[in-house]
Amino acid sequence: MSTELGEPGGNGSGTIHLVVLSGLSGAGKTVALRTLEDFDFYCVDNLPAALMPALVNAVSLGGHRRIAVGVDVRNRSEDLNQLPQVLAELAGTGIDYQLIFLDSRDDVLSKRFSDTRRRHPLSADGLPLHDAIALERKLLRPLAAIADRVVDSSELNVHQLRRLIATELGMSGGALSLLFESFAYRRGLPTDADFVFDARVLPNPHWDPALRPLSGKDAAIREWLQSKPEVRRFLDQLTGFLDEWLPRFEADNRSYVTICIGCSGGRHRSVYLAERLAEHFRGTREQVLTFHRELE
Repeated sequence: MSTELGEPGGNGSGTIHLVVLSGLSGAGKTVALRTLEDFDFYCVDNLPAALMPALVNAVSLGGHRRIAVGVDVRNRSEDLNQLPQVLAELAGTGIDYQLIFLDSRDDVLSKRFSDTRRRHPLSADGLPLHDAIALERKLLRPLAAIADRVVDSSELNVHQLRRLIATELGMSGGALSLLFESFAYRRGLPTDADFVFDARVLPNPHWDPALRPLSGKDAAIREWLQSKPEVRRFLDQLTGFLDEWLPRFEADNRSYVTICIGCSGGRHRSVYLAERLAEHFRGTREQVLTFHRELE
């Protein structure tokens, strides 16, 4: 088993890299899967363990060399019990796999479910949340015991977990990874920013009632902002600054840079700019992510 997952994706020959993500509900498995998807992994969630060899075979025949599969308590207990044997068989065929287990403290999990008002997958038949968490922990204990890496997300926000997956778990593959994050100043600055740019000086589509419910990802907002000369100038200057200085970070052996753009509400100008910057750098880089704090 290898703990280095940074081999180039796409077509062609080479080792197949399989990441199996498991863990407690609410610990961040969905965030981790989305991050891997941003790094060009073919991602499938809640796959029965017995079907994993067939999936790997079918996907690899299609040219994909990086695959990520989510396996959690929604699987039948017999499927969970089969997973160690399935992984052993895959390793015997030359598949390079890593099992990552996402954990978190019970009190944090309870608060996350309370905040999101989501239902725990084991809360059927009126099982209280704390009992459901305890049962899930018991059912998944064998997987945690054989995991290559256990990630405790208790003290991590979404952005920090994405960064951990992209860096500490070797997803960057040696190249500089970029994260463009939008945020609202009224909710505070992101804690892990390398660069912060203030877009509050730009025209604000919020004041148009027809545009207010939309976000910077929507075509109407993009067209409105693109029509403003000061927005185009701001974007051009920001792009030029990053084009010039990001190579210096690479020369300094940095693996990850977070560029944050803020505006008043974090929905329009900052989202638009983050998306446009990501589009620009995806033309020359493989590892470019976006995160919109106020939209997720």
